[in-house]
Amino acid sequence: MKLCALDGVSGHEDAVRDFIRETAAPRADEIREDTIGNLMVFKRGQKALEAPPMLCAHMDEVGLIVKRITEEGFLAFGTVGAFDRRLLPGKRVRSGNVPGVIGLPPIHLSRPGERDRIPELRELWIDIGAQSRADALERIEPGDAFAFDTEPELMGNGFFKAKAIDDRFGCAILLRLLGSELPVDTWFVFSAQEEVGTRGAAVAAYALNPCAGLVIEGTTAADHPGLDGTGRVAAAGEGAVLSYRDGGTIYDRPLSLALRGLFEREGIPYQLKRAVAGGTDAAAIQRSRGGTRVAGLAAAVRYIHAPVSLLSLEDAESVYKAARVFLENLDTII
Repeated sequence: MKLCALDGVSGHEDAVRDFIRETAAPRADEIREDTIGNLMVFKRGQKALEAPPMLCAHMDEVGLIVKRITEEGFLAFGTVGAFDRRLLPGKRVRSGNVPGVIGLPPIHLSRPGERDRIPELRELWIDIGAQSRADALERIEPGDAFAFDTEPELMGNGFFKAKAIDDRFGCAILLRLLGSELPVDTWFVFSAQEEVGTRGAAVAAYALNPCAGLVIEGTTAADHPGLDGTGRVAAAGEGAVLSYRDGGTIYDRPLSLALRGLFEREGIPYQLKRAVAGGTDAAAIQRSRGGTRVAGLAAAVRYIHAPVSLLSLEDAESVYKAARVFLENLDTII
């Protein structure tokens, strides 16, 4: 809840990074921060390794960035990361302590044909209650980022609702692992700028040169009415999601098969991702230096890349157990 309540649009991850650093410090043997904004935390385990593995989760979230301010005090904006612009009108957003709402002309002023189409970004604006450009500039300037304003909460039967579950969920898993005794030396990488091209992970993987990488992510839960078969991608409540391939990576097949066998042996609920879609920091880690073996674990997140998403807490527990199994069996699977 604390992680998802923080704002960290790509390139503006400061608040998230500060919280993670403060939380990780008592548990860490070494902490590094680089120029792109990654936070890299090292913890010694029961076995020392010359090239420790790298567990990675990204800090950033999708959001909006101010492009210009009109004379009337409205904010023209662009998107940071990929999401559906159908979700934007009427949503609450914020930049630091400045609240805003995404506006468009009211239904009374729209023509019938306009009501049946998706508005272009240029037809939307952020309203912060300013009366002029000068008034707005006292609080906001071009280049500032806006995040969605969503209150985290538990809901329904074992679900968690928040914005930025992708990938504060992964950050929470890494922090929980950091608070436990580890079987091997491990680097925990909280990466920056994943949503705009896996930029932070590329820098971190090059610097650390790990023996292997494990990316912990949120992935698409397409388990709503009207979908079946491969169209479902993954389903909330059916366990950790193991990917063989996505839009950026063909995951190391022997490593993925070994993990699948371990999950079955340990009774960890898991599912296979049913579609080739999206991409994660694995793409950057896999291509670093001479190449790095990489696997991907995820939780199926409903309404991912949206102002509000849903996560099954049972799935979160399964992903945590799966990540521990990865570390506990590193000798046999790498």
